[in-house]
Amino acid sequence: MNLKDLLLLRIQNDGPMTVADYMTECLMHPEHGYYATRDPLGAQGDFITAPEISQMFGELIGLCLAQCWLDQGKPERVALAELGPGRGTLMADILRATKGVPGFHNAIEVMLFEASPVLRSIQSKTLQSYKPQWVEAISDLPDLPLYLVANEFFDALPVRQFLRDGEGWRERLVGGDGTSLAFGLGAQTPQAALNERLQDTQDGDLVELCAAASSILSSVAGQISRNGGAGLIIDYGDWRSLGDTLQALQTHKTVDPLNQPGQADLTAHVDFEALAIAARAAGCVHSRLTPQGVFLERLGITARAQSLAARLSGSQLEALISAHRRLTHPDEMGNLFKVLGLYPQHAAPPPGLEP
Repeated sequence: MNLKDLLLLRIQNDGPMTVADYMTECLMHPEHGYYATRDPLGAQGDFITAPEISQMFGELIGLCLAQCWLDQGKPERVALAELGPGRGTLMADILRATKGVPGFHNAIEVMLFEASPVLRSIQSKTLQSYKPQWVEAISDLPDLPLYLVANEFFDALPVRQFLRDGEGWRERLVGGDGTSLAFGLGAQTPQAALNERLQDTQDGDLVELCAAASSILSSVAGQISRNGGAGLIIDYGDWRSLGDTLQALQTHKTVDPLNQPGQADLTAHVDFEALAIAARAAGCVHSRLTPQGVFLERLGITARAQSLAARLSGSQLEALISAHRRLTHPDEMGNLFKVLGLYPQHAAPPPGLEP
């Protein structure tokens, strides 16, 4: 029985499910889940992330975090962590770029948070020489200063969707329509978590909530607040959720999210305001939300590209120029992706970001 049939059977027995439950089943079902069964990255996969586009991305992230470590007095033992490390490419570039920072590699314990067994296996090979450790939960990170990056992690967390209806909300649900899955709406109910959104929405507006994102961010921010460190959250989204952003990607093309459950990557835009609220509640400071292109330019990506270009020609040079544009140009990833920095009270924000 495929995942679609299993979901239809569950709906028949238990009634329609939330969009969050649907996303969870599609992505993490132990037998049919998207992340549980494949390596989704790269030209042969369904999407490509910034670290796979160019080494420059990871190098600059690494030097940014190492500078935070220097600025905070070079603590002797720290956790260098990544949430959703993909193939381990970003962490490998971070570690290669920071080899020359005196004392940094002696101080770090490399920690990875990864749910996919397929990707864990690839990460173990990519990062073998650094002896990484995997944690099952954010709370399992060692109680040390935390230097963390999460690139395209929060967009894969499950969201619930609510449609404004008068002074209440109707939740968007996934139900069955014969042999097909279909969206529908639940009954109108008040939603305490959305009380403030009654001020900036109108009837028919759709708002997404991601409880998992706020919970994870709260744990990360709490550790940075207590012990020191820094966090870089890099993802696509905006300051405040508004509109249906659920999308499915298959072989680099957008497809119907209900059509082939478990066979496509499902994501939703990140609500950075919700992350910032969680950070502040945990006693952490956050930077101003900054476009990825601006952040990378401030860190010196153009100078790095010019340095690499001096040794290249032909198709390799063209690929480098294309990668630089893709990462930074406003019409590419430069404006779509945003960066939110986390840091302790009385510390400087990560380089490239402003208070």
